[in-house]
Amino acid sequence: MTAALPSTPTGTPPALAPAPVPARRRRRRVLLGAGAALVALLGGYTAWSNTHPVRLTASIEIEASSDEVWQVLTDLSAYPQWNPFITSTQVTSEGGRLEEGATLRNVMHDRTGDTVFSPELLTVEPGRELRWIGKMGPGWIADGEHRFVIEEVGGGRVRLTQSESFTGVAVPFAEGMLRADTLPQFRAMNEALARRVEAVARE
Repeated sequence: MTAALPSTPTGTPPALAPAPVPARRRRRRVLLGAGAALVALLGGYTAWSNTHPVRLTASIEIEASSDEVWQVLTDLSAYPQWNPFITSTQVTSEGGRLEEGATLRNVMHDRTGDTVFSPELLTVEPGRELRWIGKMGPGWIADGEHRFVIEEVGGGRVRLTQSESFTGVAVPFAEGMLRADTLPQFRAMNEALARRVEAVARE
């Protein structure tokens, strides 16, 4: 004969207390939750940084034709003679031609020193636009899309606009440095290019 279980006031057996969750399991749940939150945060920041670029722009008007400006802009071998910003550039891909899909090797100078990039040419439109994109790391750390646009403004003058759009997770932290160190070099190159165009026209 077995002993009877004590009854509750309603006559039903008392509920058994839940077994305690081991401390190790609780810690694992906390870590997994924190990790998921961090991944979501980083993913959101990465998406935001790639849809909110930092843009630098500098323009200059030059008394010349678009073809004359294009000739100086694309004479890459002469850059060391006059260019204070892109002090050296050359086509490194097979064939050595300045064409869409080609790869360049650019040495870019500002007050912090020299930096070497290997961008890919995206647009080569004679007399109108030269554009390339450079990537740092796998592509989401920092990308820079650099453009030179030549526009006729009348009266035998053209407007040259040099610009770059920066995206990537590292870019917001470097925005101040880009505006302080890189943007002045855009202006310096534009002015030097204008002087070079005038010098070539006199030859």
